[in-house]
Amino acid sequence: MTIAEQVQAQAETPSPLPAEIAEIFHREQAALRDVEPEGVIAPGAKLPDAELTDPQGEDTTLGAALNDRPGVLVFYRGAWCPYCNIALHTYQSELVAELADRGVALVAISPQKPDGSLTMQEKHDLRFAVLSDAGNQLARAAGILTAPADEGLAAQKQLGLDLEAVNADGTSALPMPSTLIVDPDLTVRWVDVHPDYSTRSEPAEILAALDALRE
Repeated sequence: MTIAEQVQAQAETPSPLPAEIAEIFHREQAALRDVEPEGVIAPGAKLPDAELTDPQGEDTTLGAALNDRPGVLVFYRGAWCPYCNIALHTYQSELVAELADRGVALVAISPQKPDGSLTMQEKHDLRFAVLSDAGNQLARAAGILTAPADEGLAAQKQLGLDLEAVNADGTSALPMPSTLIVDPDLTVRWVDVHPDYSTRSEPAEILAALDALRE
């Protein structure tokens, strides 16, 4: 199943959320479908070699994670996000081997604390880099930084999720779910941004973009 099909199947099952909370999130997603992101990094620009943290709390960099390889960078919101869980699980099962055959690294990046990255990695047995970007350095450089509206933040807190406690920098800032293809020197070659956080880049789209870049 595609990511979109999995999300649709989840939407068709009875929601465990209180109806008023579910409605808030539905309104938020509907509003985001019409958003046209501005200031997104363009192909040909370079990302900074940001300092990141691995799931064990050790310092690393984006360049070290790529290890002189081209990379597919997946920006996601956190281990608490059901859509992120669907996407990263699907990337593990459908994308990792294909990227390895092409000599391309897969790196997932979120603003959450390292223990959130560890939770995501262990939950889905992810065999690719899952890194924390404290302060959203890369999301800001890529022009994909956003934050939930007040109503959404309040709904999250009613469910026990406090982004300021979950994120490494103590803020509620989040990246728009996005996929970037970069060269080993961090030059961006392809960008796919999803303001509606219930949608994601499909594995087939990512592979098609990679293969087109190599033609």
